[in-house]
Amino acid sequence: MLWDEITAQRYGVADPKQRLFRYGVQVNSLGLTEQQPENNVTRILLEMLAVTLSKSARARAVQLPAWNEALGLPRPWDQQWSLRTQQILAYETDLLEYGDIFDGSPVISAKVEELKREAKAELAHIMALGGAVAAVEQGYMKRQLVESNTRRLEAIERGEQTVVGVNRFQETEDSPLAGAAETVLTVSPQAEREQIERLQSWRAAREERAASAALRELRAAASENRNIMPASVACAKAGVTTGEWGFALRERFGEYRAPTGVGQAMRNETIGLDDLRAQVDRLSSKLGRRLKFVLGKPGLDGHSNGAEQIAVRARDAGMDIFYDGIRLTPRADCRSCAIAERPRGWTVHLVGLASCAGAGRRGATAQRRVGAHPVVVGGIIPPEDARKLEKLGIAAVYTPKDFDLNRVMTDVLRIVETAVENNCRVDKIV
Repeated sequence: MLWDEITAQRYGVADPKQRLFRYGVQVNSLGLTEQQPENNVTRILLEMLAVTLSKSARARAVQLPAWNEALGLPRPWDQQWSLRTQQILAYETDLLEYGDIFDGSPVISAKVEELKREAKAELAHIMALGGAVAAVEQGYMKRQLVESNTRRLEAIERGEQTVVGVNRFQETEDSPLAGAAETVLTVSPQAEREQIERLQSWRAAREERAASAALRELRAAASENRNIMPASVACAKAGVTTGEWGFALRERFGEYRAPTGVGQAMRNETIGLDDLRAQVDRLSSKLGRRLKFVLGKPGLDGHSNGAEQIAVRARDAGMDIFYDGIRLTPRADCRSCAIAERPRGWTVHLVGLASCAGAGRRGATAQRRVGAHPVVVGGIIPPEDARKLEKLGIAAVYTPKDFDLNRVMTDVLRIVETAVENNCRVDKIV
């Protein structure tokens, strides 16, 4: 409804067919739980119904997560389960054949109007900031997402928002699904080698002169501020890889680092934080300066919620946080440690790595090579990977089941204090 109104009123699109909002929906994987993961099937089904029951709200495409995505990568069988859920709704029911079954409902109409008012107020605020691009560059968009998720997690921690199997109804029988062998799919080192070999074969087989010429034209178009689309199409036809294309553009434009949405100042909200702040103050006094926590996000995945919430809680607890955002290489994370230590030669007391893309093990190994920082790792990490990380010397591994962030912070303080007592000295980082 909003899309139809805005395109008609603001942009003057007269043809109703050209104002159709053709969109897809990914069912909220943020709400999936590692605890009692079989409950995720019910959550996925209910959320799918939310975007199919009403014809006016019906999505053009629905993407469902698998029941065990809070544990790791779903196997083909798990993906098939999600697909079958959609197919059962589409072919075993007549739900999609009806018009909007909520038409005329005063309850639904009132809710729709409420949502529209709130959305329009938010759009007006963004326009006042200078538009969407300005709001992104100022960090407003990301900050709103981070703060919203912070409020959600705090409500779960306090028990104000019930999540079955997490903060209520936690008693459980052993799951034959989650307890089965190879519950999740892990990517083997062989897959990486094979991909590199395919890439090398591709480059060897293409016409190198044509690829080089296409890349030169791309660089020229970027440098001269011309439309890069024709040059990009020529690159694709010449066999230029996406990596080569991206590096050529980085040479001209640099690499954009989006705001993290995690500010430096502590919030005034102190519910449940007084004891934790006191512990941070005590340990900081023992260390001789404020406890410094460097958080890195190696890997290409963009799932930053966990890293952001750890950074926010550590900051609000009174720690000195250094978090530079997502999609970093392990080497770049190591540089983050060096940057964080540069002012006045301050020591980093703890390094945290967050990953959902299997970069945790490599990143942890890189960190252990460059210094003696205690390292903790968090993310979607299968149990067997967690055991391997601990054998590498990682101080602790956290997964989505560790939803009580104050408990995680208390554990972090213990790790740092133990490292200090054991004279864990930070080596120079190159």
